[in-house]
Order: sequence, then structure tokens, then C-alpha cells
Amino acid sequence: MNLDFHRKFEGKSVLITGGLGFIGSNLAMALVDLGAEVTIVDSLIPEYGGNLFNVKEIQNNVKVNISDVRDEHSMKYLVKDHQYLFNLAGQTSHMDSMHDPYTDLDINCKAQLSILEACRHNNSGIRIVFASTRQFYGKPDYLPVDEEHLLRPVDVNGINKMAGEWYHHVYNNVYGIKSTSLRLTNTYGPRMRIKDARQTFIGIWIRLILEGKDFEVWGGEQLRDFTYIDDAVTAFLIAATHDEAVGRTYNLGGSEVINLKDLANALVAANKGGDFVLRDYPEERKKIDIGDYYSEYSLIKKELGWIPKIDIQSGLESTLEFYRRNFDNFI
Repeated sequence: MNLDFHRKFEGKSVLITGGLGFIGSNLAMALVDLGAEVTIVDSLIPEYGGNLFNVKEIQNNVKVNISDVRDEHSMKYLVKDHQYLFNLAGQTSHMDSMHDPYTDLDINCKAQLSILEACRHNNSGIRIVFASTRQFYGKPDYLPVDEEHLLRPVDVNGINKMAGEWYHHVYNNVYGIKSTSLRLTNTYGPRMRIKDARQTFIGIWIRLILEGKDFEVWGGEQLRDFTYIDDAVTAFLIAATHDEAVGRTYNLGGSEVINLKDLANALVAANKGGDFVLRDYPEERKKIDIGDYYSEYSLIKKELGWIPKIDIQSGLESTLEFYRRNFDNFI
């Protein structure tokens, strides 16, 4: 790991909301390795991806607080005395947000405001990196999509995540609570949710292929980019440690653009076996489908020096290897 990261994080107190989930747990592992004192907050609500097994390797080196970010009273206490906050708690399912919009509103919007208020009153010097999303660009007007693209969410989840990001910008600009937003795109890798498609469709693909079952590919021609988890973690660490990132929003992206059919073939190749079935896009999902999407990440490359390094084939092979060893802990 970068020596500069060691200097920045060694001995520092770090809070990670959603820290038992996919990205949060991988980030926690990296921070422990860097010598940080890590506190994890996670509700462990079954549908949202938290899993104690995710931090088994570092369980003696982190503090875990089972709490919900919607509990403003606990957050007032939990944000105290930390130098860094990686704010990753959220509801990620597009369809869940359409079926239960009020819960999505509470988690992705209201809770974000409560977290920021807790910081304003109890730790205004904290440095925040917020896990945002590419999804509120909606159906792209042009490709690749840069940070100047019109924001046009196609579902409730996108609207609430967008508000969560903007709260961070307002508190940065008005109250001086230093924050950066990273708009993530199709992050995948070890420790992601595979029991269903709530977090990412790649997860359910991996579960089924490892069970020896065919997986479904909807459409197949849609173009996407994918960020391997190690690259995403590096982006969070870079964003937290560069002063020029304060108040900024950055797209993340992938090392290559691929359509879903070719991605499915890459997964079969990485697994050395398996098969999939092409299906028409379900009518319910078609209403919120964005078509082709891939990110322009030149801004974070220019300003912070971040680039994705892990190619899709290598990333899929590493991911499958992890789940072959740990499958029973994720289903």
C-alpha cells in the first residue's frame, strides 16, 4: 500500500458507516493494514448486505457498533473524536426503492442529513468521503458520462442518493465540514452480496455459476464499466488524503467497457465452465433501465492521480476464487 497512506492513516481514528458491507469491509481491512484505529457502524439489516464474516480476518483490530444510521442519537455519539468518516451506509436496490420509497428516503436521504448534523455539532473537523453513485445521471445523453452531465434519476433510489450527495456539498460549503463524493459505478469483487441481486447483478451471476446453474442475462448488448473493489478502495483513500478533493465530486470508472453478454462469457471463462441464458429485459425493470452507460473518470485521474488498474478478467477470477473458499458464508 502507498507509503503516503501509512503516514496519513497510521494511528488515526476512522469511522466507517456501512462497514460490514461490501465496500466498507474491504476499506476497513485496508485501513487496519495502514495502522488506523477503525470503528465500524452497521445495522446488519439482512437486506442491506452487512455480514460479520466480512471482517472476520480483522475482528480483533476493529470496533463494531451494531447501530442504524437512522438513529440520530447514536450517531451524535459515534461521530465524536474521529479524524475520518467514510460514509457508505445506504440502501442500494433500485427495485426496493420503488416498492418501498419511504424506507429508501429514510436511509439514503434523511439519515445522511442526520449524520452531517451530528458532525456539525459534535465533530466539525472530521474529513468525510461519501459513497455516491452514477445512477442519478439517468439515461445518458452522451458517452462516456462526465461529471457535467445532466442529473436525471430514473428511480426513487437515484433521487434520494442525489439528495444525500448534495447535503454533503451544502455542509462542506456552508459549515466547512470537509467532504468529497465519489460516484461509484458497478463495483464488484470479494465480499459483495451474492444471495440476490440487491447490490449488483454480478453477485447473483456468481452465486448461480458456482452452484452449477445457468444464470440469466437480460438484454445483453447494454454497455457497462466495472470497478474492481481494490481500485474503489484506493479511490476512497486517495480522496480522503488530498486537500484538493475537498468539496469535489468525482466519477469512478473501469479499465474497460464491455457489454453484458461479453461480461457473461468472461465470467464463464474465468470459472472454466458454466452457462447463461439470454432473456428479454423484464417489463418492470425496463421502465428504469438506463441503456448503455460508462463513466468518464479523467477528472479524478487529472486531479488525484487515480486510475482503475484491475482488468475485468483478473477481477472476475479473483472474485470467484474468494467465493469458492467462502461460499457458505454468503448465501
